[in-house]
Amino acid sequence: MSMLTPPGMGGKYRITGDKYPRMRRPRRRGRLLLAAVAAVVVLGLIGWGTVQLIDVFGGSDGAKKKTAGAKHDCTPRPSPSSSSSPSAAPAAAAALPKPAQITVNVYNATPRGGLAKDTADELKKRGFAIGKVGNAPAEYDKKVTGNGILLGAPGATRGAFSVLGTQLKGAAQKTDARTTPDVDLILGSTFQALDPAQQAATALSALGKPLPAPTTC
Repeated sequence: MSMLTPPGMGGKYRITGDKYPRMRRPRRRGRLLLAAVAAVVVLGLIGWGTVQLIDVFGGSDGAKKKTAGAKHDCTPRPSPSSSSSPSAAPAAAAALPKPAQITVNVYNATPRGGLAKDTADELKKRGFAIGKVGNAPAEYDKKVTGNGILLGAPGATRGAFSVLGTQLKGAAQKTDARTTPDVDLILGSTFQALDPAQQAATALSALGKPLPAPTTC
């Protein structure tokens, strides 16, 4: 029996030899490798965060160029339909006739009596010239749905209809074979009254104003 065997123990518990077994701690290569990887990741995150902070607070050249380009793109640009001549807008406004230059015939296509006369009186107060007043011709009598119809020569679509249309929203437009400059206002089944005077005046004033130049942002 070896001198290393405790007294009373033998058999399979017997220790042979004359030296104690050498007890080594397990190597920690796995922990060291994991720690190294974690350190690399942390350093990478710190570097990426630093770059982001520099871009936010200092601003990069690319961001400055984009900002400058955005400001330039927001500059108002003239409408393609507008003329480069300064007199284009006044000329367009001058092409519209004044209410006093438009003779309106007012016809009532509804079963309500006195509607044409009341409407004609109101249009006269608003500066329009009044022509014939009465019931609508058989072609339109009791057959006009909606607020009414503006009826006139083809040339009326280039001015008179626009001006008279500011007094009554929702009126349809129709042309016939007449050669005179007068315009018919045929009152329809849903007509109650002309638009309020102030509202109509605002709409009439807006006809002579050019549209604002569009912007691209």
